[in-house]
Amino acid sequence: MASGKDSDRTLGYMTRKDTEVKLPRPTRVKNKTPAPVQITAEQILREARERQEAEIRPPKQKITDSTELSDYRLRRRKEFEDKIRRARWNIQVWMKYAQWEESQKDYARARSVWERAIEGDYRNHTLWLKYAEFEMKNKFVNSARNVWDRAVTLLPRVDQLWYKYIHMEEILGNIAGARQIFERWMQWSPDQQGWLSFIKFELRYNEIERARSIYERFVLCHPKVSAYIRFAKFEMKGGEVARARHVYERATEKLADDEEAETLFVAFAEFEERCKEPERARFIYKFALDHIPKGRAEDLYKKFVAFEKQYGDKEGIEDAIVGKRRFQYEDEVRKNPLNYDSWFDYVRLEETVGNKDRIREIYERAIANIPPAEEKRYWQRYIYLWINYALYEEIETEDVERTRDVYRECLKLVPHSKFSFAKIWLHAAQFEIRQLNLAGARQILGNAIGKAPKDKIFKKYIEIELQLGNIDRCRKLYERYLEWSPENCYAWSKYAELERSLAETERARAIFELAISQPALDMPELLWKAYIDFEIAEGELERTRALYERLLDRTKHYKVWVSFAKFEASSAEQEEDEEEEPQEEIDATERKKECIRRAREIFERANSYYKDSAPELKEERATLLEDWLNMETNFGNLGDVSVVQSKLPKKLKKRKPITREDGSTEYEEYIDYLYPEESQTTNLKILEAAYKWKKQKLASSEEDYD
Repeated sequence: MASGKDSDRTLGYMTRKDTEVKLPRPTRVKNKTPAPVQITAEQILREARERQEAEIRPPKQKITDSTELSDYRLRRRKEFEDKIRRARWNIQVWMKYAQWEESQKDYARARSVWERAIEGDYRNHTLWLKYAEFEMKNKFVNSARNVWDRAVTLLPRVDQLWYKYIHMEEILGNIAGARQIFERWMQWSPDQQGWLSFIKFELRYNEIERARSIYERFVLCHPKVSAYIRFAKFEMKGGEVARARHVYERATEKLADDEEAETLFVAFAEFEERCKEPERARFIYKFALDHIPKGRAEDLYKKFVAFEKQYGDKEGIEDAIVGKRRFQYEDEVRKNPLNYDSWFDYVRLEETVGNKDRIREIYERAIANIPPAEEKRYWQRYIYLWINYALYEEIETEDVERTRDVYRECLKLVPHSKFSFAKIWLHAAQFEIRQLNLAGARQILGNAIGKAPKDKIFKKYIEIELQLGNIDRCRKLYERYLEWSPENCYAWSKYAELERSLAETERARAIFELAISQPALDMPELLWKAYIDFEIAEGELERTRALYERLLDRTKHYKVWVSFAKFEASSAEQEEDEEEEPQEEIDATERKKECIRRAREIFERANSYYKDSAPELKEERATLLEDWLNMETNFGNLGDVSVVQSKLPKKLKKRKPITREDGSTEYEEYIDYLYPEESQTTNLKILEAAYKWKKQKLASSEEDYD
């Protein structure tokens, strides 16, 4: 008895193991190397074809008398009936059965088979088609009409049945019957092709009025652009221009907001062109461009431009081209209203046209698109919309009050607590100056300094007051400027320059002293240079030397040393200029020698500083010595080049390792400087190392001897 695990009631006396399919064990391939002779798929197929056995066909049967024919028919009918019992749903079996009965000229039996098939599946329109074709082929016209009538009654949505039915009646010459069938079909509101077939049918028999009435019903059933265009073309073909225009007008009233309205307007305009009515066509194009959304009017614009080129004058053509570009810009600003470059291009286009109201409208729409965040980078392009708007109102329209309002609204809109634009303040102030409103300009610039002080505003305000000769205002502005930005060396220099131009030497000197005493400066080297140049220009040599010494207390840059030395070298010429009477040549030579001595002392001090306090600044020291050598050369007979040449370094090319990011090492060449004192030290180190090495060698040789 098999165990409960293996047994199953549905298997009877067998177990699951008995029912398992045993597959042959796969053959292990021992030698996997390719065979010496390869065979192709073509050879395999050819061999299979050659070895294929011949097809066994049943012998041909010859029927000699009626008994054999009856037996044959009985046998075939039994086969068909058996097939139908096995697969009643198979339409092909029914069709073959009916066609076989038809081939035996037994039409009653064939009709019976078709009826039985339709009774089983009357929704299959193929059965109806084949059944009706059977009746028509054998010239059973009334039976065919009966089949078609039943078919279209049961399946009114199958257009092919209607077409075949109508085609049969038309071939038989029964025009009235075909028209009646069409009318029955139209009650079911078929698609456009059905209506068009009905219209073509009427036109074949020259029934124009009937065709027109069908078109009227057609556009009511299918109120689409294509239907109205076909209707209008039908009327135009018949020479009925007024009727065709009326059709287009009806379509425009009903379908102006349709998605395919562009096609309708283009067809309407082209119809008017053919009727030699260019003004009507132009009006239609403009009406369409105003009512159709810009995204769907590309083809319409192309047609309009082509129309204007053909029928319009120069202004009309330009207007059409501008309209096309206007459409493009409208599309761009609709997609991205914060793209200010598109607004600039759009405004520039409208300015070429010259319609002031249109230009103002575009400007107002553009400035309404305020940047989304209060960050200056988002506002940098936007602010130019306001500037261009104000300039347009001032220059083109010459509307002073409107320009003032534009500047006022712009200054209100900008968040000055977070950021501001100096250019808008300055443009507003310059506008007021052009209008001779000096008080208004001062008020604007004063508000600018109070709300959002900037370098440009201070400079321009001071420049305006200086041109007007208001020195006290300039001084107050400079004081405000320096209170706001005490580290600004430019402001200190310009303030001192102003006082010097007014011959206020002590005030200028006091300003310079205040400037250099500031704890932080943005460009101190320019300020010190300006102060030194000021003292030199005033002829204060001792003050200049004191300034240089104060500067050297702050920085030991080699350029300061060189500038100090050059000043001392050139001080002899300045002293000669100060003398009212010419001195003797001996005194001039002595004075020049004294200046050269002072310059040498400064170079000596600089060299000693680099040698003792900053030995790592070798390149700066070398540059200093080169400048010293050039100066000694320029002194001529009074110069002593040998003093400098003994201090000049030697240039050495060296290599230093550099580690890359990937860990590899490469060597880079650089210039090193070897000064005389360093070379002596190096020689002493070499002698010391040699002596030490010799001493170690002697010690080792004594140990070996022992």
